[in-house]
Amino acid sequence: MLQRLNHLPRDARDTLFLLGVIAWVILPQIDRLPLWCSLMAGAVLLWRGVLAWGSRPLPSRWWLLALLALATAGTWMSYRTLLGRDAGVTFIVVLLALKTLEMRARRDAFVIFFLGFFTMLSNFFFSQSLLTAAAMVVALLGLLTALVNSHMPVGRPPLMQAARTAAWMALAGAPIMATLFMLFPRIAPLWGLPGDAMSGRSGLSGQMQVGTIASLALDDSIAMRIRFEGDTPPQRDMYFRGPVFSSFDGKEWRPLRSAFPQPMQLQPDLAVQGPAYSYQVTLAANNRPWLMVLDATPQAPEIRGYSASMGPDLQWQANQPIADLVRYRATSYLEYRHGPNRLAVGLQDYLDLPPGFNPRTLQLAADLRRQPGLATAGAQTLVDTVMDKLRTGGYEYTLEPGVYGTHTADEFWFDRKAGFCEHIASSFVLLMRALDVPARIVTGYQGGQVNNVDSFWTVRQSDAHAWAEVWMAGRGWVRVDPTSAVSPGRTGTFQRLAPQPGVLAQALNAVSPGFTLNLRALWEATNNRWNQWVLNYSQAKQMDLLRNLGFSAPDWQDLSTVLIGLIVAASLTGAGWNWWNRLRRDPWLQALETARQQIKATGLPVAPGCTPRALALLLQTDPRANPLAVQWLLQLEALRYGKTDAAGALRAARLQLRTMRWLSP
Repeated sequence: MLQRLNHLPRDARDTLFLLGVIAWVILPQIDRLPLWCSLMAGAVLLWRGVLAWGSRPLPSRWWLLALLALATAGTWMSYRTLLGRDAGVTFIVVLLALKTLEMRARRDAFVIFFLGFFTMLSNFFFSQSLLTAAAMVVALLGLLTALVNSHMPVGRPPLMQAARTAAWMALAGAPIMATLFMLFPRIAPLWGLPGDAMSGRSGLSGQMQVGTIASLALDDSIAMRIRFEGDTPPQRDMYFRGPVFSSFDGKEWRPLRSAFPQPMQLQPDLAVQGPAYSYQVTLAANNRPWLMVLDATPQAPEIRGYSASMGPDLQWQANQPIADLVRYRATSYLEYRHGPNRLAVGLQDYLDLPPGFNPRTLQLAADLRRQPGLATAGAQTLVDTVMDKLRTGGYEYTLEPGVYGTHTADEFWFDRKAGFCEHIASSFVLLMRALDVPARIVTGYQGGQVNNVDSFWTVRQSDAHAWAEVWMAGRGWVRVDPTSAVSPGRTGTFQRLAPQPGVLAQALNAVSPGFTLNLRALWEATNNRWNQWVLNYSQAKQMDLLRNLGFSAPDWQDLSTVLIGLIVAASLTGAGWNWWNRLRRDPWLQALETARQQIKATGLPVAPGCTPRALALLLQTDPRANPLAVQWLLQLEALRYGKTDAAGALRAARLQLRTMRWLSP
């Protein structure tokens, strides 16, 4: 097979190489494309490869039209549109594959290059990670190599030669790319991603059904990274607040939509005390407006390009969904008081229970109230009683509690006695409401893990958590984490429920315990550095760069001046290089051109591009020809095409040229 490959015609060889590059460009998107699209693109590329291998003719246009119609119908049926990110990328991948079946001329190849570069860029619609960037650098070099190869002369130039030229072009363009990255103004895009741009992103949801957070426990992707400036709060107190759910219809928890007039609704009423913790958050895109901050944060997080506001339930939200990786600063206080001190009208919203659901839980609350000491007990006593029941009642913290039915709280308290944090929190809040204690569910992230490589705290989707808040007279809203009563290790020592590691991870850990954890920490620290310095290179960093260059109060004009100045300097440098390169052109050609001009000056008809031998023959037609000049021309020809080292002889010939007489006087 290798011998056959070495003897393929150049056209077939170049086509197979280009097909390999296209496959590499498409490969990172396979898991995001519809199955039919991946199969169709793979089959078309394979078909085109077989045709090139066997030097067979390309299919007729009817085949192409049929496949194009099939691809269009498939895209429409998959997305019900041909527009938008997902539909557009699917369609462009199919077009790229189909175009290889009509690659008959150089023009067709250029169209494929254009589609290939665009498809390569489309990978960044889904991920801007360091791994994606590295894969696309390889794709870029592959496409450049194919492009250079298509411009190389006839014959069979080696691909390695084209690859070296492409690498040199990329290397030469790298400073320009870096300069534009550093100084090109960060302006808002002229177009926005369509509505499906962030679909499929995992993370917390805007509503909560019992069991939804458990699915996140198996998601090991990173939700955010934290860097504390100064003291670090205790890990057990790291509760990053997300959506707060207060309305329950029996099936689903939702944010509160109070029926009370606005003046009667509860306000944040937040007072903080104790030490402040300042930190920087790098939040992954989630297509939600939530800004994750520690409880409680009185001042708006500093986030460029967004404005933030706090709701009455202490949740901070941006003015638009977080559609990209963002970084912001915040200051939080772990000691705070929130909510009214006394009973207020708005608290009635947090006592609502859906009629017809969880009758046994309601009966449990009635039974508790009939116990001595609990009939008129306050909220703290009731909370302690329920927490003690969770602690001693044989309840279990698990990711696999089984399928819950209609009465989720009843099943948790009496039947299954097992659940994840949202099972426990939901059942706890419903029981507290049945006991006439205002309560609600808070979701977010709890804990995290410090990366020993870069000292950033990493909070993963598997750290998603749900806890409760109950209102107590004189204290306001108080956090109660019922999961800590069922599984103290979940909130104390952060024992996460996680799937078993893979076979490779088990083998590596058997050889070196903790090897995979250390390797992951190193990779995540590297990726975090990529996020901090590349993805988060913002307008502020551009201005900081100008300050370091000596600008006291840089603005857009300074930025444009520096950028234009560098462009002019680069242009002058390029022109100077070109001028210098012309001066240092082939000395043999220079000597031949000088000889042509001098002989032409004698009146002989010298044709453009005349060779040394032709000049010698022309000179011999004149009876006045100098024999030494004829001999010099033949020697010049031998210096070009002879096998001996001609460097020294060429220098001597050029010296003779200065005093050469072509015709005798």
